[in-house]
Amino acid sequence: MASKSAEKQTRVASRRQQRNKSVRSEVKTNITKAEKLIFAGEMKEAQEAVSTAVSTLDKAAEKQILHANNTARRKARLLKKLNLAVAQSKAEPEPEPAPEPEPEKAE
Repeated sequence: MASKSAEKQTRVASRRQQRNKSVRSEVKTNITKAEKLIFAGEMKEAQEAVSTAVSTLDKAAEKQILHANNTARRKARLLKKLNLAVAQSKAEPEPEPAPEPEPEKAE
């Protein structure tokens, strides 16, 4: 049988795990949403989603739910994807509408 302090630590760890689980889940959800928007090519929405994801990651690191280096790595990867997509969207010009064919003249 475990000591009283060990039993208390088990209860405390369980409570912390439940509290941290929702934050971790929110982080993953926000990152996934941002990545989907990036790959869909919706840059305005993607930038807002990335901003939200970065904010969520920072809050998780501040509360020490995620390690600071883990948070930095995730943010760097997400921003790298966003910057690459933005650069590609600027490099590809908007497709111009095809000119209308001129009607043939009868002679």
